[in-house]
Amino acid sequence: MKTLIRTAVTAAALATVTAACTSAATGQAPVPKVTLDAVRLVAYDSCDDMLAGLREHAAENVGPWGFGGPQIMYMEDTASTARAKTTSNTPEHSTTNVHEAGVDEPDLVKTDGNRVITVVDGTLRIIDTATKKVTASIKLTKKDEPTFTPADLLVSGDRALVLFRGGDIMVKSFAPPGETRYVVVDLAGQPKVLSTIRAQGSYVDARMIGSTVRLVTRSQPDITFPEPKSPDATEADRKKANQAVVRQAPLTAWQPTVEITSASGTVKKDTVKCERVSHPADYTGTSLLTVHTIDLTQDVAATGTEPISLAADGDTVYGSGKSLYVASNPRWWFPVAIEPMPVEPVPTATDGAPAVEPTTSDPAVTTGAPTASASAPVESTSAPAPDPTPTAPPEETEVHRFDISAPGAPAYVASGKVPGRLLNQYSLSEYEGNLRVATTLTSTDGRNSESSVYVLAADTMAKVGEVGGLGKGERIYSVRFIGPVGYCVTFKQVDPLYTLDLRDPAAPKVTGELKITGYSAYLHPGADGRLIGIGQEASDKGRTLGTQVSLFDVSDPANPRRLSQLFQKEAGSEAEWDPHAFLYWPKTGLSVIPLMTPKESGAVVLKIDDSAVTKLGMIKHPTHQDKDYAYQPGITRSMVIGDAVWTLSWDGLQVNDATTLARQAWIPLR
Repeated sequence: MKTLIRTAVTAAALATVTAACTSAATGQAPVPKVTLDAVRLVAYDSCDDMLAGLREHAAENVGPWGFGGPQIMYMEDTASTARAKTTSNTPEHSTTNVHEAGVDEPDLVKTDGNRVITVVDGTLRIIDTATKKVTASIKLTKKDEPTFTPADLLVSGDRALVLFRGGDIMVKSFAPPGETRYVVVDLAGQPKVLSTIRAQGSYVDARMIGSTVRLVTRSQPDITFPEPKSPDATEADRKKANQAVVRQAPLTAWQPTVEITSASGTVKKDTVKCERVSHPADYTGTSLLTVHTIDLTQDVAATGTEPISLAADGDTVYGSGKSLYVASNPRWWFPVAIEPMPVEPVPTATDGAPAVEPTTSDPAVTTGAPTASASAPVESTSAPAPDPTPTAPPEETEVHRFDISAPGAPAYVASGKVPGRLLNQYSLSEYEGNLRVATTLTSTDGRNSESSVYVLAADTMAKVGEVGGLGKGERIYSVRFIGPVGYCVTFKQVDPLYTLDLRDPAAPKVTGELKITGYSAYLHPGADGRLIGIGQEASDKGRTLGTQVSLFDVSDPANPRRLSQLFQKEAGSEAEWDPHAFLYWPKTGLSVIPLMTPKESGAVVLKIDDSAVTKLGMIKHPTHQDKDYAYQPGITRSMVIGDAVWTLSWDGLQVNDATTLARQAWIPLR
């Protein structure tokens, strides 16, 4: 029986659970104080040293169910729009909305102004923007793979890297898993596959600077744990048996491998060498992070991916021009009562619906914690030994920094540790030699919380300064760092937008606060002194009411104001949790976001200037008519190319005039 580690939860589930766990009541546990430390990583002395260390640490952290709790269905829980260099023959165009200018991020669609490249249902297509027609395509999936195979793209010149996230935890609930692999495609002329990379582990994220891609994967030991010999086996017995298996596991159970298949079919296999694996003094041995380097201008089948690994976990990737950061959020942990407990009223989430309650089937129960089956022991003439009482692990986040300023494999620099949990990559920001980190720290009973911003020295990852006390009893819903200024939104019933002065890294401070109903889930820089927020309006009791787009005046850090608000009742937008879905074109103030209501699905087109948010109209794709049903395709991405707005759904691409919104072309992709 192989087990999986729960690594993430959906943004919606996270919001519901956390909202339910931040109520203020008497008898709450205080927010714990966690020491902020730099974490030194060192390489193993030898393969024998590596195996001994991994075995012992993994044995200490294995539980009755393996590396985690009982198996269940998993769910997963993301800068200004940059303009690519143009020539006289290339239309002005938007690019993927990324965190840092010059650091590209994988997305569903890419454009260089002359071409639009996308992958739908496993087929890569190239669309000519002048003729608005598909000029070339190539099928990249096998016949036995599921119809819906999620894929992202990175493109450099005439080379594309297609990232197939088969088996991704995000889609397990509604699609059979496919194969995780990364395919290098030549886009010149008729597209052709140059190489296929199969890296052991699950895909975490990737960043590209120029033509160099840093790809991060996460793997756990390939160990099969025994079934219990007796149905009456206690969890202590199961754990002991699992520890014995771990202590006999070979080194290959941990060592990540990579297999590269060339265009001719030649297969090259490589294993991460022991001397290229590092570890902190304290680690679990239950997971390894591996960073692969891929230069799209080179023959990857010949050069390999130069992998390096850390005996650590990670789920959040942030890249600046010189650094790659991989952060490990603490795992969800819920104490489980062994004795029956009094029934209490079910807490209510911020939207008024019953909140999600932790149960004994949750896989994030700390190793060794009793499960539902433990609360009803099988009758026996002799009482079994009691299972160990679970203790809450510290809620802290490790951040590892790599130097990527030089070609080739990244160089490890340092690691740091901060209290609390990150929201997403926008909780991290490198600026003038320092890393700013925003986290929410929750009490052990889950009923109290507060947020802080820490400043770490990028070269040592040691603490330089901090400012805390943000949103007591609430959690972070969005963060944006813009140069020496930071903005943080916390929420439970009302939305405090905090402005932060970070000019002195040793003494960051809150300079202003704006309390309004609802919240912003994504913040984007607008015109000078302006900030755009995408989120949800809410009642004064915290019940969400629908999508809102806010324009804030932040020119006076001590007095942030909301200048304008657009509200769409009972609506939701993908841009709330995925910044790639947000389009803002500074030249004209044009903005496009996906929007879904009970009555319609499409993308709302806005004009955002320095004083107001104005709705221009809606773009909708043709109704999909099947034998037994019809639906309105949901728009997921939008682009400005020349004087037109291009929008993407799973059904196709549509081109609309950017001024009149009149439809100019429909390009089916199915």
